[in-house]
Amino acid sequence: MEMMDIVGKAEKLVEAAMKGNDASHDAAHVFRVRDMAVSLALEEGLSSCSDSMEIVELAALLHDIGNPLVNSQQLGRLQICEFEARGNALYCIASHPDPSEEKIVENFLKEVGIEESKKIKILSIIKAMVLQGFKEELGGVACDKYPPEFGVVQDADRLDAIGAIGIARCFTFGGSTKRVLHDPAIKPRSDLSKEQYMKKEEQTTVNHFHEKLLKLKDLMKTKAGRRRAEKRHKFMEEFVKEFYDEWDGRV
Repeated sequence: MEMMDIVGKAEKLVEAAMKGNDASHDAAHVFRVRDMAVSLALEEGLSSCSDSMEIVELAALLHDIGNPLVNSQQLGRLQICEFEARGNALYCIASHPDPSEEKIVENFLKEVGIEESKKIKILSIIKAMVLQGFKEELGGVACDKYPPEFGVVQDADRLDAIGAIGIARCFTFGGSTKRVLHDPAIKPRSDLSKEQYMKKEEQTTVNHFHEKLLKLKDLMKTKAGRRRAEKRHKFMEEFVKEFYDEWDGRV
C-alpha cells in the first residue's frame, strides 16, 4: 500500500477514535502535532531517510490512540487504574491504557502492511510518549538517550500545549473538567514530584501554566523544538501577566 493511502487510513482512524472528545484532545490536535512533527523532522535533517519521515508521521498521527488521558473522555473506552487507599476511600493514582486499546494501533499497522522494523519503531515512540512524559521527567526517570524520531514527535506534541493554541487547549480542558479559572487562595504547587503532580487536588486552570506549561520550553529535545518554543513560551508569559492584571482590576 502506498504511503499516501496509509496516511489517509490513519487519519480516518484518528477521526473515529477521537470523535466526541473536547477540543483539547480532538483529531485537530493530532493533525497539528503531525504537521509540526513533520516540519521539525525536516528542520532536524531527517528527510535524508524516507523511513524516518514515515515513522515520524505515523507515530504523530497515532500517538493519542490508547492514551489514558484521552480515552477517559470517551464513553466506552476503558483504562486500568492503580489504586491507593486513603482513609476509607480508594483513589486512582495512575492510569494506563487498556491493553486492547494499544492493540488498535498495532493491528492497524499490521493491516496496512507496515514492515516489522518500522512498526516496532512507531509503537516504541507511542509507548514512550506515555512512559517518558512530563510526569516521568518530574520524577527524574526520563531517558537521556532516544531516537531522533521520538524527539521530534514529543516536541511537536509539547509545542501544541504552549503558545496561543496551548492557552486555548488549557482553558478548554479546564472547562470540560469544571475547574475554576482562578482562585487567589489556591496557590500553584512548586517543585512538584511526580506523585504530587498526579494527586487530584483542587486546582485552577491558570495554575496549570505554572505547574506544567511554562516548564515545557526547557524540556524540548530538539534544536528546532527549542527554537519554536521560545516565541510560544514568551506569549504565554505575557498572557499570564495580563490575566492577573485584569483579574485584579489593574488594567
